[in-house]
Amino acid sequence: MQYREPENQRKNILLLFGLGTLGLNTLVLLLLFFNQTFLQQLSLALTPQSLIELTDGRAITADPQANLEREPATISRFVGESLTLMLTSSPRLRSIQALATTSPLLSVNLKEKFTERILKQQRALRLRLGDRNIETVLVIERISQPIKIEAGQWKVQVLAHQLLFSQSDLLGKSLPFNQLIGVRATNKNQISLSDKPRSLDLATYRQGEARLEIFDICAIEEKNCSLNLQNNQP
Repeated sequence: MQYREPENQRKNILLLFGLGTLGLNTLVLLLLFFNQTFLQQLSLALTPQSLIELTDGRAITADPQANLEREPATISRFVGESLTLMLTSSPRLRSIQALATTSPLLSVNLKEKFTERILKQQRALRLRLGDRNIETVLVIERISQPIKIEAGQWKVQVLAHQLLFSQSDLLGKSLPFNQLIGVRATNKNQISLSDKPRSLDLATYRQGEARLEIFDICAIEEKNCSLNLQNNQP
């Protein structure tokens, strides 16, 4: 006599098989979703934003890639506007505050040296004029075309005057500011914003969007300046 499996038992086996297959498919889908999410996050982490340079010299960033090349207009604009932010002060915005806020636009090795130089100059002027409330404005006359030193590095010549005003000298004084500026590309914007940024914070952050930093500043006539020792002097 041939044995036949009861009908109910066969249905139970088919039901368990179906549930097992559904569970396996669900697990596979979850793994695929996890892998896709992980790969997207990894891609974003490894791929920095790219620099987009506009025809008027402004720079913005966007995905997906970065490089060491910059347009001459972007370099010149960055140098001119960065120096103007650093060297403009008033009784409401002291030089030490302006330099502290804009210092991320300078390389780590240059920050202390340049800040000390400017503050020393400001102290001497206050003593000479007998007035603590000095206002300073940088007026740029000319910025040369950037000259490439090596990949991602340039030098530019800046001819400018720093105008100084005080209550005892409303006509002001003019100090020459003729410098060679070394600029190099960076991988990311070095500037971070606080929860309540001031106008100078926002302006500095905007400069950082160019992904550039100033790594050297020296007088044009300074023979020992490393920028003067480079080939193709401006």
